[in-house]
Amino acid sequence: MKLLEHKIPIVEIPIKSNVKLFIKREDLTHPEISGNKYWKMFFNVKKYLEKEVSERKIITFGGAFSNHIAAAAALGNEFGIETLGIIRGNELENTWQQNPTLFSAHQNGMSFRFVTREIYRDKEKMMKELQEEFPEALVVPEGGTNENAVEGIQYMLNDETKEFDYLCSAVGTGGTVSGIAKFAASHQKVLGFKAVKDESLESRISKLSGKQNFTLFDASDGGFGKIIDENVRFINSFYQQFGIVLEPVYTGKMLRKIFKLINENYFPENSKILVFHTGGLQGIDGANEMLKKKNKELINIY
Repeated sequence: MKLLEHKIPIVEIPIKSNVKLFIKREDLTHPEISGNKYWKMFFNVKKYLEKEVSERKIITFGGAFSNHIAAAAALGNEFGIETLGIIRGNELENTWQQNPTLFSAHQNGMSFRFVTREIYRDKEKMMKELQEEFPEALVVPEGGTNENAVEGIQYMLNDETKEFDYLCSAVGTGGTVSGIAKFAASHQKVLGFKAVKDESLESRISKLSGKQNFTLFDASDGGFGKIIDENVRFINSFYQQFGIVLEPVYTGKMLRKIFKLINENYFPENSKILVFHTGGLQGIDGANEMLKKKNKELINIY
């Protein structure tokens, strides 16, 4: 993998406030290896490609609408590497063709193994068994979070990002916010917005980053992947006002919480806030399918 040659834009969001809000459009990093996924996979794949291996394979984990699964499949397709996705939920085994994320991943060459939720919970055991079964494979954790991923996130930061007081990221498995915390400038505060109710995240991020310069907020709306009406309305309104598409699992929840904090005067006057748009827009189609079945308002970005 190579460092990007194109510049990722930082866009101001014009709000009526005594603080300034900006978004770094990491969703424009790559058409399919979107946002933080590119950088989380960067060193994992770069180091793997440098090894002498007779038959390359990338194995990783995710749910039915996983951005990481979609990105790993696209990456494998781009580099001619076979990919295997370990998918949570064996009920999907006969219906995955109707799932837009899995269908797209399959089109990019990924094959699947569907496992029960009970088996999926013990991913460390699965990773060990898969590494024994495929000794030459690169086995990447769920969400791509490991020490190599944290190192790759440094490329989301540059001289431009140093001028901001706050750096904000959505949090799933913790790799992205760990990298931001590790490589942030000394004057910067890092805010993470949890898309999942996971009490172990704080200690995991401290361990991965080696820092204590971050604060975590619950932005899960009650659980990972849960999409409430308020979130859909916010995403649609944000797009209409600012022309930027958010998705409902990470970035929509994060920006909604940030707007709430701004309204509550959490940020000191004249603060400059930078939000990292971590991509994952492929998940909107799947979200809309679920919302449609429930006769709910859809995410309207077309």
